Amino acid sequence: MSTGVTVSSMSTYAILGCGSVGHAVAEELAEEGKHVLILDKDADRVEALRDQDLNAQQTDIMDASVSVAVEDRDVILILASDVEANKAAVSTIREAGGDQFIVVRASDPVSKDELLDLGADVVINPSEVIADSALRALETGELEYKARQLADLLRGTDGKLAILTHDNPDPDSIASAVALQAIADEYDVEADIIYDGDIGHQENRAFVNLLGIELIHQSETSLDEYSAVALVDHMKSGALDADVDVDVFIDHFEPDEGIDADFTDVRPNVSSSSTILTKYIQEFDLSPSEAVATALLYGIRAETMDFKRETTPADLTAAAYLYPFANHDTLEQVESPSMSPETLDVLAEAIQNRDVQGSHLVSNAGFIRDREALAQAAQHLLNLEGITTTAVFGIADDKIYLAARSKDIRINIGNALEDAFAGIGEAAGHSTQGSVEIPLGIFTGIESGDGNRDTLLQLTEEAVRRKLFQALGVDSTSTGESANGS
Repeated sequence: MSTGVTVSSMSTYAILGCGSVGHAVAEELAEEGKHVLILDKDADRVEALRDQDLNAQQTDIMDASVSVAVEDRDVILILASDVEANKAAVSTIREAGGDQFIVVRASDPVSKDELLDLGADVVINPSEVIADSALRALETGELEYKARQLADLLRGTDGKLAILTHDNPDPDSIASAVALQAIADEYDVEADIIYDGDIGHQENRAFVNLLGIELIHQSETSLDEYSAVALVDHMKSGALDADVDVDVFIDHFEPDEGIDADFTDVRPNVSSSSTILTKYIQEFDLSPSEAVATALLYGIRAETMDFKRETTPADLTAAAYLYPFANHDTLEQVESPSMSPETLDVLAEAIQNRDVQGSHLVSNAGFIRDREALAQAAQHLLNLEGITTTAVFGIADDKIYLAARSKDIRINIGNALEDAFAGIGEAAGHSTQGSVEIPLGIFTGIESGDGNRDTLLQLTEEAVRRKLFQALGVDSTSTGESANGS
């Protein structure tokens, strides 16, 4: 069946069954200057419509002649409350060879399927429309309420605000902090962005440097200097110091334990904290600076892998809002940084030492200098054919560092790492990525040194591989690619 024309080019309409819904549609179309024909079997209703200068005719839409009455119309809206009459009208028009675009009213999911089978192009269930409208109104109202709460908190902040990212912050965490810093500035609140760990990934370093983002390492300051503390995209860090009083908590991951904050906004139904902060930028009616917009757009893109991973409509609309404000030349520079020799060495070592069981790959990168190179190697190895989960580990500073990535919807890699290394290491992450830090002495029973490097590597490799494959539900003794990939 061909509809012949697109909705945007349609200029003539017919409304079959003109109750309250049809009447509202007819008035709207008439105001837009559309040519509308109304067919209804109620004589009094037709007369009332004519009194409003609407083109109305008395016709029973179940009558076979209805197909002739609407044959010159481009789009037909069948909106009677009688679903059986609507079915008859659709059937009559299609059996007569009509190729118009037909929109029909249903009463429930069953009648919706039946109308589609009869040839309707679009089926509308009023109860679903009302529910969707109510949910949108609820979302809008909740955001307005939350924005008022946040504004009141900022107005009441007498002193500086500390905005804490998660450890070894990624673009989403940094961008969210930058956005909250900009919002705080609108209320004359000075805010510092504080992080722990390293900013080691080349893209992350380029992101911070090119946008001129000022970050303070946690070792260089004390939270006692601040009158308020905000956690933004912080849950990837795991547990929070119990001594920290949190005033603002914003994240797209639910905390494992409740966080007592004066202001909380947790939305697991979006894929990035940058999306949440973009909504607040819009709600506060702020025109984001080029740096803030570029940071937020990159944060959304990085967290969703350029909209290819767990992307929601909210992420897309936030990105569309940010797009005209962002500097796309800067984004291109951030996304195409040069690979450091250390990262290249780690990637080469990981490729050489890979062990594949099914679609899972585990590799030992040996002794490393830049632990962030592990995350990049894990991400690159995820592109290998047939691979859905990767984990790359190495030794540095008397610790074993591990980075993992997954695109397997059946696996929460963050939970898998916690299960594998509970009690011996610190694991953090979520469904698609995670990391682990394990003290060498606890794990191997010996300290690192030039004289026992080979022993350390052997013990580490054997134990880490075994624990990882067990946590992923794979027998590491089963047949697969050998450690050198042959």
